[in-house]
Amino acid sequence: MKGKRWLILALIIILLLAIAFVWLSSDPGFVLIRFRGWRIEATVVGAVAILIAAWIAIGIIWWLLLWPFGALSRRRRRISHERLRDGLVALNEGRNVEAHRTLQRAAQYASLRSPALLAAAEAAHRHGDTARALETLDEAAQHTPEAARILRARILRENGRAEEALQLLSPAAEAGKLPPAGWHEYALAALATGQPDKARAALEPLRKSDTLGAAAYTELVTQVLGASLRDAPDAATLQDLWKRATRQQRQMPALLDTWARRAAALGNAHAALDAIEDAVKREWNPGLVATYGEITPPAEAAQRLHDATQWQEAHPSDDALLRTLGTLSMRASDPRDAREYLVHALALQPTAAGWAALGDVQSASGEPDDATRCYANAWKCAHGEIIAPGPHEAGIDIAHLTLEERDEHGMPRLPGDASQPAR
Repeated sequence: MKGKRWLILALIIILLLAIAFVWLSSDPGFVLIRFRGWRIEATVVGAVAILIAAWIAIGIIWWLLLWPFGALSRRRRRISHERLRDGLVALNEGRNVEAHRTLQRAAQYASLRSPALLAAAEAAHRHGDTARALETLDEAAQHTPEAARILRARILRENGRAEEALQLLSPAAEAGKLPPAGWHEYALAALATGQPDKARAALEPLRKSDTLGAAAYTELVTQVLGASLRDAPDAATLQDLWKRATRQQRQMPALLDTWARRAAALGNAHAALDAIEDAVKREWNPGLVATYGEITPPAEAAQRLHDATQWQEAHPSDDALLRTLGTLSMRASDPRDAREYLVHALALQPTAAGWAALGDVQSASGEPDDATRCYANAWKCAHGEIIAPGPHEAGIDIAHLTLEERDEHGMPRLPGDASQPAR
């Protein structure tokens, strides 16, 4: 297509030249130039040709005069590009001192000054020289003020000066003129200073820009809204925050867990428990099941125990569910069943929470020595010591328990049998 355009243009030029030749052939015109005794006579065509030749000659002479200076400029540009390349490579290889020095030299070339100075500031920050990094950003701010401001905010936040970072970005944030990286840094600085309400203002711009990607954005939403929910001063504020969240956000297990715990702490455990039940019916989540047991008040323990027992049919070997059933049985004043559930859970997966709950059961059952051993095992689990001892080491006999194992397809199998590959 491009070749056709050039062909058409050439034909048009030839046509115009032919028309001009026919038009000038009958009367080529006459041009007379007198200057200080000089006399030049020519036709119009000849005069135009002379002018074009003179213009070309002047251009060649001017190029020859500037060539030495251009050669020096080209050499300087080439060296600066090489320094920028070497500096970025050194930065990514962790040679931060060398990277800062090389990038500072690359910044001597005007067109590379902005990226070179920003990268040099990053190198100084990685080396731990915050003062030098900020000095470099002072110079970078003269050329790229927005990028320098965002990088300065990140350096301040990562050095424990989140309040200064937030103040630095607040004017642009209030005007709604921050670029995506600025909104991200603004949200992180607001979280670091305990101001999740300000951080929430960054969520919508970040969602529209799709800068973080789905996974990172979901994580940030969880942090921001989770902090807001945890800091809710009363039930009304908590409920308002929860209603303003989108349907997708309310279905995030981490946010639902945070809201449920805060609602229970503010005296609205019933609604929180109902929400967890609905969520678990949609998609099984051991974390929410554990929270279900932890936030259930004694007055509702019997009813919630009945509801949770029904989940056992679909999840017979889920240690989180067994711990929850044990906790609910204990709160429903049934320490014997509580003990059975917790022992079963510990046989599946020893955890600090399970050992602590079993210690409470043993203590309430008048077994202080066993309770002490359970609490000791809980401490060992919490501090990551060698594999926690089995329930029998707490003075409890588990020989009567039969643990059901299932393969990756959910089919029961004999304990210890390796699953056969699917055909």
